Amino acid sequence: MSGTADLTDALAGIEPGSALAALRAQRQDALRHTQGTLEALLSPGAHNGLDEAERLAVALRVATLNGDAELSGYYRSRLEGLDGGPVMAAEVERFPDGAHGPRQRTVLGHVDRATLAPRTATRDHLALLRAAGLGEPEIVTLSQLVAFVTYQARLLAGLRLLGGRP
Repeated sequence: MSGTADLTDALAGIEPGSALAALRAQRQDALRHTQGTLEALLSPGAHNGLDEAERLAVALRVATLNGDAELSGYYRSRLEGLDGGPVMAAEVERFPDGAHGPRQRTVLGHVDRATLAPRTATRDHLALLRAAGLGEPEIVTLSQLVAFVTYQARLLAGLRLLGGRP
């Protein structure tokens, strides 16, 4: 899967013409906004503070934490296609073990907190991100990525259940 045109359908196993495809087609705004958010946050040319590898690493980590192997595989594949991506993907999947730079450790630590225990996040945690070199645009993008990929994982889980897939 090289593109993102039918990512949700592909990862949920929705066949064109199926009852589930027809059901999804009834929510054109949801389809358009989901796709638009994916492209705005994760397209190679997106200019939102974090570079493409960092954004894909965050997406991979969130998908992994949400336990979605297919979504994780999609983001891993995209990350591994970049220079240095295979090493970064392995580091993301081993986190918090392994050799990471301070910025990556701070970002992934924040991703873990925001994904698994968002109520524990404090202003001090945002200060850690700033100290690691992230400005407001990067912190906003980071938060958007956590929220979006979590949404993707939940959407896919629901669609797979509706489609009779575990």
